[in-house]
Amino acid sequence: MRRFNGDKLVIATHNAGKLVEISALLAPFGIKVTSAGELGLEEPIETEDTFAGNARIKAHFAAKSSGFPALSDDSGITVDALDGAPGVYTADWAETPAGRDFPMAMTKVWDLLEGKNAAKPRTATFNSTLCIAWPDGHDEVFEGRVSGRLVWPMRGDLGFGFDPIFLPNGEDLTFGEMDPARKKEISHRADAFAKLVAGCFA
Repeated sequence: MRRFNGDKLVIATHNAGKLVEISALLAPFGIKVTSAGELGLEEPIETEDTFAGNARIKAHFAAKSSGFPALSDDSGITVDALDGAPGVYTADWAETPAGRDFPMAMTKVWDLLEGKNAAKPRTATFNSTLCIAWPDGHDEVFEGRVSGRLVWPMRGDLGFGFDPIFLPNGEDLTFGEMDPARKKEISHRADAFAKLVAGCFA
């Protein structure tokens, strides 16, 4: 396991919400963080069918392009009654000519569940795979998950993505309603990040 011993880390994302979450998680380590978007890097084509595969593509591209270690996150929601969809295509389900429309994507998921009269609770899992890659080609990968169920209608305007319809097990609030500090404690990204810290930062 390679330790991170630098003071600058590129977050391989153009997603503002994801950048805010990851930056907050890194704040205690005093690391200077910038994003691939802020550096003007292109978004590489994600050609893999796993979260780990796509996380590696993004991290290695950002590391080689910037010359600094890079951290990527490939995340998505898997819905059991939809055979794991949308999965690695979570963001794709929200794509429109005018940008990403997650209310549309959430409506699509719920309509599919209704169309097949899926049994309740409609269980789902949020998945996050973090990859930290160095310019020399080395990487480390960490996976995190949180399980729950989908609810309708959408609840809350905090968070992003599918947060308003995801109710984590044991909680009364969706990720869309939850205080960001609480979400940071229990989220799939927090799970993966705890493993990253133990492996590369502790």
